[in-house]
Amino acid sequence: MAGERRAVVLLSGGLDSATVLAIARAEGRELHALSFRYGQRHAVELDCAARIAASQGVRRHAVLDIDLRAFGGSALTDDIDVPRGADPDRAGIPVTYVPARNTIFLSFALAWAEVLEAPEIWIGVNALDYSGYPDCRPEFIASFEHTARLATRVGVETGQGVKIRTPLLALSKADIIGQGLALGVDYAATSSCYDPDPEGRPCGTCDSCQLRARGFAQAGVPDPLLQRFGAGTP
Repeated sequence: MAGERRAVVLLSGGLDSATVLAIARAEGRELHALSFRYGQRHAVELDCAARIAASQGVRRHAVLDIDLRAFGGSALTDDIDVPRGADPDRAGIPVTYVPARNTIFLSFALAWAEVLEAPEIWIGVNALDYSGYPDCRPEFIASFEHTARLATRVGVETGQGVKIRTPLLALSKADIIGQGLALGVDYAATSSCYDPDPEGRPCGTCDSCQLRARGFAQAGVPDPLLQRFGAGTP
């Protein structure tokens, strides 16, 4: 493909995607970030995504509107309470799972990658410190990469489809934070909470807040987002 160093990076505005963007930049990629306004109740993350993209020298940051509230089925897009204080490591798929979200996001990223002639899509999926989402598993990524080879012009013409890069897949949250800090990621500019207040203050008790807090505790560093809001712990 012509744009050998180009990459489309899925950027939610959260801790993981900010780290992935920094890793892609450190590896010399020309960054094209893609975010979605999909009806999520935590839309404050899009403001975070814009700040992160600007700080990382992104060539273009595209924000697409896809209103998944039309389908609902998730506490993030429907009139369903976000669980508070539950064990984020519990078995089963939680109600915060948005049906087919990563499949949808990767499909849009694939279309843009084809136009850009970018050989890579980067995504911050993680199969260790996560909430049990089926579209964060390595099996799903491998399957989508196979589909990308079958469904695109470059895949048909060259047999080399777009590569899905998942540098965080097997890392703990603490390891992710360590990598990000080494690359200068400003985690105060990120948002992980599923139900923050209008100012972006995290609730501290949803699955995502708990996983983030555990990651910073295991990394042995304070969370700068909490410091920004004048709190040492959620």
